[in-house]
Amino acid sequence: MSPLITSDVITSGGPVLVFGGPYSNLEATAALFAEAKRRAIPPERMICTGDIVAYGADAAATLDLLRASGIHLVMGNCEESLGNSSEDCGCGYAEGSACDRLAVTWYDHASRMLDSDRRHFMAGLPRRIDLEIAGRRLAVIHGSVRQINRFVFASTPAAVKREELRASGVDGVIAGHCGIPFTEIIDERLWHNAGAIGMPANDGTPKVWFSLLKPHPDGLSIEHHALDYDHATAAAKMRAAGLPEGYAASLGSGLWPSCDVLPARELKERGVGLTPGSVFWPSRGGRSGVLWPKQRPVDQPMTRPLDRVKFRDPEVTAKGERRASVALQSLSTLWFNTGTLCNITCEHCYIESSPRNDRLAYLSAAEIGTYLDEITERGLPTEEIGFTGGEPFMNPEIMVMLEECLARGFRVLVLTNAMRPMRRFERELLALKERRGERLTLRVSLDHYTAELHEAERGKDTWAPAIAGLSWLARHGFHLAVAGRLQWGEPENAMRQGFARLFAELGLSLDAADRRRLVLFPEMDASADVPEITQSCFDILHVAPSSLMCASQRMVVKRKGAARPSVAACTLLPYDEAFDLGPTLAASAGPIKLNHPHCAKFCVLGGASCSV
Repeated sequence: MSPLITSDVITSGGPVLVFGGPYSNLEATAALFAEAKRRAIPPERMICTGDIVAYGADAAATLDLLRASGIHLVMGNCEESLGNSSEDCGCGYAEGSACDRLAVTWYDHASRMLDSDRRHFMAGLPRRIDLEIAGRRLAVIHGSVRQINRFVFASTPAAVKREELRASGVDGVIAGHCGIPFTEIIDERLWHNAGAIGMPANDGTPKVWFSLLKPHPDGLSIEHHALDYDHATAAAKMRAAGLPEGYAASLGSGLWPSCDVLPARELKERGVGLTPGSVFWPSRGGRSGVLWPKQRPVDQPMTRPLDRVKFRDPEVTAKGERRASVALQSLSTLWFNTGTLCNITCEHCYIESSPRNDRLAYLSAAEIGTYLDEITERGLPTEEIGFTGGEPFMNPEIMVMLEECLARGFRVLVLTNAMRPMRRFERELLALKERRGERLTLRVSLDHYTAELHEAERGKDTWAPAIAGLSWLARHGFHLAVAGRLQWGEPENAMRQGFARLFAELGLSLDAADRRRLVLFPEMDASADVPEITQSCFDILHVAPSSLMCASQRMVVKRKGAARPSVAACTLLPYDEAFDLGPTLAASAGPIKLNHPHCAKFCVLGGASCSV
């Protein structure tokens, strides 16, 4: 059954109990049924949002209890995987992450506990149930409307939730999967997550969570409730079964053993106890924003301002330690900044490009040729030439430059927003592709996989032209990549999943898991505090100096009013005179002191590179 279509509809005139993630925790599941009985909630008014089977010891017994109860069950990714005898749980963890490694043991244990009849039952569960209550229709799903294992948290951008709510076709969504309860009203529509009963909410208490949806003549109240249960017995069973100690311990500590899936906000709030509360969703009207938990101030700053004593001395840090430096191993990529003029103004442009910023003047084809000659004369191992800006296609000589670099045998990478400046050169680009297209790649900037957040960064009416340009390039067979940003707090894996959906919808054969084809840059803010990097940091962080941009890349710029171009240490620092390395490639070959916040944030801690 498609997750966008449902034939399962239930109607309720009384309170509905919603819960998620029993996770093979028999003690918690039994305690929840006892609580429902105490509250006089009959089985037909109980809904589980999936992941019946997961971390705990009692996979078969928990499933049997829920199956016999007569409550409504939605398929979770664990039921989908176990029901189809898949190789893994399908939770959506990043490959090789701590969550991914820990899942292997409990998934194998659950697989051994479940016979073919139980698997067949799980495989037949609906992926969506619609609930009609208080004059509203709500889609009950597991992860998201269009993806069963999508993590949607309280801090997940509202734009992402709006996209899912539009796809739902109803008044709101009741979801599970993320394990942490919250309720949000967005444009008078509801996103609700009851949390999980099989594991605590990572809030430092052993309590687990469920919710009650109560209809009223003028709207719907959503109550978040905590539940106590015999977590010690559940943990003892897990240990006896040889399941990961981290999950067993978390039943008592209330803290998850791994947090790879969590966005920045939820990581910050790890161990902050939740307090039961409620939200009223009126039949008409209602404000947007995270309304529960109320202790989550949406606008609270997530970073401290940069300490002014940092990044002053190129030799030593503010603490008096020797600052890290990086030697040029080999110049494998040479960048040309074609000029800072751009057809749009981004909110957080790395180098302040705009229709008015001409601090970096247009490079000419002749000036570029001088550096290509130096590469040849000095026998440098340069294989790739990159073009960045501004918007490179604003430079009137861009096509001559591309032709020259490709004719000399270099691979060429062009960073573009794929909008009108690029589209003016369609005929020339098609001709260039026919002659030398095998070595030409265009990387299109799409800051987010939703139009709303892309335009929040790039301005109104920038999404459709960018998508049109990207689609034109794909349709004509150009080698493509896409560049996005991680500035909205979503984990990288969630961003890649979102872009994968977008690429599929556009019919693009781009693999969002391939870091060469989808490059996700870390958030950049030179005013935010970040650690200074010492030589010892490389060993502590397990980062090889040779992996940083300044070990293999340089960028040629021409500052406004300058008689000739000069070489900068990297693509991110075109204005800082401390990183101006002189007019020739030979002069730029010395070591680079990591004396800038970008060195720490983007390169060392962010692990990013403009060339991949």
